[in-house]
Amino acid sequence: MNIKKPEVDYLKFRFSKINTPEYKHLWLLLGWVWYLLMYFLTENLISPEQCHEVHSFVDDIIPFNANFILAYCSWYFLLVGSILYFMLYDVKSFVRLQKFIIATQVIGIATCILWPSIQYLRPAEPTGNAFCVFLVKCIYGVDTPTGVCPSLHVGYSMGILSAWLKREQSKPWWKAVITVWVLLISISVCFVKQHSFTDVWAAGVMCALIEIVLFRKYWMEKIFAAKRQQASDKLAES
Repeated sequence: MNIKKPEVDYLKFRFSKINTPEYKHLWLLLGWVWYLLMYFLTENLISPEQCHEVHSFVDDIIPFNANFILAYCSWYFLLVGSILYFMLYDVKSFVRLQKFIIATQVIGIATCILWPSIQYLRPAEPTGNAFCVFLVKCIYGVDTPTGVCPSLHVGYSMGILSAWLKREQSKPWWKAVITVWVLLISISVCFVKQHSFTDVWAAGVMCALIEIVLFRKYWMEKIFAAKRQQASDKLAES
C-alpha cells in the first residue's frame, strides 16, 4: 500500500526553525492558545446575568431531536481531521483554514465581550435514543449556554468548507460530501438546542464577511478567469 508523503517533514522540526519558510505556518496554531485562554476568561468573568438572551421564533418551530447530536459531535472529527490533513498534505489550505478560524475566533470573543449572549432553549430532561441523550447531557455538562452568538460551531464548519472547496486537488464528490456534512452540522446545533437559529444566521453573515475580506482576491481571479474563458469560447464559436 502506497502511503502519501507529507508535504512537510515535521520529524525534522525544531523550534529554532519556526521562522523558516518550511515551518512558519505553524505560528498560526497559536490562535488556538489565544482563543482557549480568552474563552476561559470570558466564561468565568462574564456572569449569566450580564448576558442578553438570544431567541428566534424559528427556535419554537424546530423540535429537540437527540439524534442530531451525532452530526453535532462529528464536527470534532471534521475539524481536527481537516487541520491535520492540511498540515501534512496541503500547507496552502492549512493557512487558509487557520486564517479563517482565527478571524471567527477574534469576532466571536469580541462579540462575547461587547455583547455577551445566552440561550434558554435546552430541555430540562432530554428524551430520545439513550446513547444520543447521554451524548447530549455530556455536551450540556461541559459547554455552558453562554457566549453563543455567533455560533463558532457553525463558523468553524464554514471555514472548513471554504478551505476544501478552494482546494483544486479535491474530487467533486468529496467536496459534495463536505458540503452536506457541514450543512448537517449547522442545522444540528438547533435541533440539539445548543444554539438559537439567530446564532446560525449570525455565523453565516460573519463567515460571508470573512470570506470577502480574506479571499476577495481569490474570488476576483476566479470571476475574471471565467469571463476570459467565456470570451475565448465565443471567439472559437465565431
